[in-house]
Parts: sequence; structure tokens; C-alpha cells
Amino acid sequence: MPRTDLFQEGERILRICNSCRYCEGYCAVFPAIERRQTFPEGDLNYLANLCHNCSECYYACQYAPPHEFAVNVPKLLAEIRAESYQQYAWPRVFAKGPVVWLIIAVCLILSILFAKGTTPQPGGDFYRIVPHRVMVMAFGGVSIFVLLAFAVGFARCWRDSGERFLQFLNPGTLAKALRDVLTLHYLDGGGGGCAYPGAHQSQSRRWFHHFTFYGFALCFASTVTAAFYHYAFGWRAPYGYLSIPVVLGTSGGIAMVIGTLGLLWLKRTSNPETQAQGQSGMDLTFLALLFLASASGLALLAFRQTAAMGVLLIVHLGIILALFLTLPYGKFVHAIYRSAALVKYSLERSRIKAGWTEP
Repeated sequence: MPRTDLFQEGERILRICNSCRYCEGYCAVFPAIERRQTFPEGDLNYLANLCHNCSECYYACQYAPPHEFAVNVPKLLAEIRAESYQQYAWPRVFAKGPVVWLIIAVCLILSILFAKGTTPQPGGDFYRIVPHRVMVMAFGGVSIFVLLAFAVGFARCWRDSGERFLQFLNPGTLAKALRDVLTLHYLDGGGGGCAYPGAHQSQSRRWFHHFTFYGFALCFASTVTAAFYHYAFGWRAPYGYLSIPVVLGTSGGIAMVIGTLGLLWLKRTSNPETQAQGQSGMDLTFLALLFLASASGLALLAFRQTAAMGVLLIVHLGIILALFLTLPYGKFVHAIYRSAALVKYSLERSRIKAGWTEP
């Protein structure tokens, strides 16, 4: 659907929702809708990113297809949300699907070029395959670029919401939004979970998200700890199997494998009527990269003392490089924009409690 038509359809459907209000208790989206009489593009982007696509409203709606009103809020907001990912991306050209595959291919090639050789070394010394300075320069440069892309994307998203930047740092509203983010509150469905992948409520999506998110956090903590060991104590990798970096990384890798496989299974069996057209490719690419990153890391750990170590290291680094470079242009950005939407929602609620009439 063309962009203009999409936002016009958004205005039409949300006006119907505002008249009905049957779904007001399902999630944060419907109370936010009720505080509005019109729906300009910035508000539609905000509501789309506030939506967790739990699909409860779709199955409960008396005006859902085949009704002539054709109200399908999850699909509508998913399509607007996908548009917002491209709108907020920096540089925007990288948000195009084919570019993502090109980035992945280039990263795999670069990882091979960075390698000095694939001959195994005693003790599984990674730095004889890829020198430490090469790793630091490559991943340090990529990290700076990714953080900059995240910062620009967030700034565009928050500016589009109509809020001032300092309001994002309001301690009370920020704490409430952070609690909702870390607990995935709006995937709970009031206790029964969300209607995903089908019409019946389930907590599976929430738990698989938790495995993926906290597994990613543990892997990040492992990397930070290893860097601290290297620069603060001069302890050179590889570290022992019971060392803090390895325990954190192994736990995180296992959690990510469980989470990504679960989410891939749910995505495969989900109702396509509640999904944005073309969104599955973005979701599957991100989940596949996360799975490959964790699985290749676990394989590298298991076989680091064998002749396979060199090849496994090159493959793992290439996947990690591709994952990092595509983070600002794929499904990962929903964590940033949804968190921003939850902060705005918390701000709106605090204003209502304070007696303000405007959102």
C-alpha cells in the first residue's frame, strides 16, 4: 500500500476504534488512541511502535474482516511500524532489504581477509588467527557507527513523537517504561499471554523473547568482562571454561539459541493476517543472524582446541560483524522505538494524573 494511502487507512481504522472502545483494556495502544481525536503521521508512528502485535484485538474485534469495515489493527500498525523503521533509519539507504544481504556478504568476506591463517594454535589462541588489534579496529569502528545510527534513529523517533528531549529523562516515567520493557508487560495479555501465533492465548512468545533478550545481554556482559580482563589485568584470552567471561557467554549463547529457535517456530506458525506484508523477511533475517551468532560462538567454544578452530573463528566473526552492522536497519530497532513509545505513553499517563487534558 502506498505511504499516503497507508496513513489515510490508519486514520480511518483508528477512528472506528475510538468509536467502539471494546478493546480498551487489552494493552497501552487503545488508551493512547482514546486520548486522540485525529491521527497525524507522528501519532500513527507512535501508536505503531507502542503496539506489541499481540493480536488480541484482532480476534476480539466485531469489525474485523470479512466485515465491511475491515478493521485489522495489528496488521495496520505492523505496516506503519515497518515504514517508521525506514523513516528513522540513518543512513536510510541501508534500511532497504537487498542492502542488508550485501552487508552480510561483505562482512563474511572481510572476516576472511582479516584472518592471518587457519592453522590451529596450542591453547586455542584466537589472536594468532586474527590479531587483537585487527579485532579492536574492526569491531570498534563498527560499534561507533552502529551507536551513531542508533542515536540518530532515536532522535528522529523522539522528535516525531512531539516530545522534548529532556522529557525522555524524567525519572518517574523512565522507570515505569523501563519496567514495562524489561518484563515485556504488554505481552502478558492480562495473565494469559498474547494471541500469538494463533487465536489462543499463550505465554510462549513472551518467554522466548526473554530468552533472546537476556541471552543477548549476557553475551554483551561477557564481552565487556573479557575486555576488562584484557586491559585492566593484562589477562590474555582464551579464558578458562569456568571463568566469568566464558560462563556468561555460554549461558547467553544457550539462552539465545532457545529463544531464537522458539521465535522462529512461532513466526512460521503465526497468522499471516496480522502481519505486515514483507515484514517476515526482516524478522527472519534478524532471528537467523542471532541464532547463527550464538550457535557459531558455542561451536567455537566447544572446538577451540581442535583443527576446526580457525575456520569456526572466521565464520563466527563474520556473522557477528554482519549482525552488528545490520542492527540499526532490521528488527532490532523495535527495541529502541518501542521503548521510546513506552516512555511517551508513561508521560501521557502522568499528565492525565496531574490533570492535563492534552496528551
